[in-house]
Amino acid sequence: MNTQYSKAVTYALIVALGGFVFGLDAAVVSGTVRYISAEFDLTNMQLGVVVSAPSLGAIIALLIAGKLSDKFGRKHTLIGIAGLYLFSAIGSALSTSFEMLTAARFIGGLAFCSLSIASMYIGEISPDRVRGKLVSANQLSIVLGLSSTYFINYFLVSNLSEGSLFFSEANIWRTMFATEIIPALIWFILLFKVPQSPRWLISKDQDAKAKAILVELYQNEEESSAIYRDIRSRIENFSQPKYLHQIHALFSTRMRKMVLIGVTIAIVQGITGMNAILFYAPTVFEQIGFSGNAAFQQATYVGIVSFIFTLFAILFIDKVGRKPLIVLGLTAAVISHTMCWYGFNNASYMVTEKSVQSLSTVMDTAPLEPLINQSFEKDTEFKQALSSVLDTSTLKKVEATIIEASIHISPVLVLIGILAFIAAFHISIGPIMWVLFSEIFPNSVRSAAIPMCALVTSIASYLIQQFFPWQLANMGAANTFLSYAGFSLIGLVVLFFLLPETKNKSIEEIELALSRS
Repeated sequence: MNTQYSKAVTYALIVALGGFVFGLDAAVVSGTVRYISAEFDLTNMQLGVVVSAPSLGAIIALLIAGKLSDKFGRKHTLIGIAGLYLFSAIGSALSTSFEMLTAARFIGGLAFCSLSIASMYIGEISPDRVRGKLVSANQLSIVLGLSSTYFINYFLVSNLSEGSLFFSEANIWRTMFATEIIPALIWFILLFKVPQSPRWLISKDQDAKAKAILVELYQNEEESSAIYRDIRSRIENFSQPKYLHQIHALFSTRMRKMVLIGVTIAIVQGITGMNAILFYAPTVFEQIGFSGNAAFQQATYVGIVSFIFTLFAILFIDKVGRKPLIVLGLTAAVISHTMCWYGFNNASYMVTEKSVQSLSTVMDTAPLEPLINQSFEKDTEFKQALSSVLDTSTLKKVEATIIEASIHISPVLVLIGILAFIAAFHISIGPIMWVLFSEIFPNSVRSAAIPMCALVTSIASYLIQQFFPWQLANMGAANTFLSYAGFSLIGLVVLFFLLPETKNKSIEEIELALSRS
């Protein structure tokens, strides 16, 4: 990367550190579930409230994030967001009740709008030639945060010690939440070092400050002056309207294609199944016939693959371009999900004398005797048969073990399909979505457009998380993955025809091209 832009790179990486904090905040609760359930004697519904509280906070925050960033600037909004992460981590670790923990997690969710604001800021300070890499660094940082959480939680649980204040079974969940405090504090402090967005400053008629920052970012008087004139010209021709006017402008004919592309990408990223695999990894692997220990292995494999292919995306996004990677990734997603569908669709289930004998060490197998040697071609039918002979409490404890002993499937095919999808997602729609959000919307509507698209993808992701258990129970694993393949195919076709290439183009050039088409 050109050392001329070292300042821009430094500031972009500082802002991208928020992605790491987001990853920690989003995933850390996965390791605490067992402990907080016991600590506060939570019902299943209450546990769901604790786990989903950040998602609700994120949806609410995204409704106002753009307005705040437009009024107070990207920098000051990010500082406030970092403070929310810090407060949430401390509050979660010190919680003494279900209500306090829920509130602390909800506040952390309010900070999830950091993804859209960080993307906006990085896109506005980055030179055209490195903008794709720098915006994608935010996604890489998220992946690092998510992956690190799985390893941190595993390390903490592996070192349980009743003689330790932080590693005792009673406090281990507090330590898990507390691990977010240090990176959140570091990010909060470092954000005071970054400058305001020069585009935002110019929109507020603070031209002298903007010029000084552009010189610092580009390290070249001539280039920074040209960038300043270009931005000033665009702002004079398209003055920054009020937030509600921006929302109204998004529905104009000139913005139609930009909005259609942004919303399509937002829906595709959320609805193609990534969050189902990430947040229900143990459940997915149980359907293949793995024991409960495979959950941690899945998490580490997902983390490793996600990191590697996000890194590939950053390396290739400014060389290969945005559109080729999107097309490649969604094509691979269709193939990957189809592989999973084929594997599950050809699976069969039978409780045999041998499997009953192996199950006798973990359960009373007498209720299973009516099912011996009965063959089931669908997982939904097999689970219904199990529920008819086992009570709900017992079935929850032993279902995965029974599936492992009864299923006939090609696990390698499904495993390859899942990991291939993760790779496809992280080399394409995962990181590139945020790059395109920062590129396709002009300055006149960016404060409304990026949070709006982030809200769309948040809702789509939330719906996938919410209904995945219902899909497994009512549609089965095969049809669930087939639906994800269908969503990926629709996204591929729409974006193939709509999405232009934005590589090496300024935000203003992209706006002109899209408004004409």
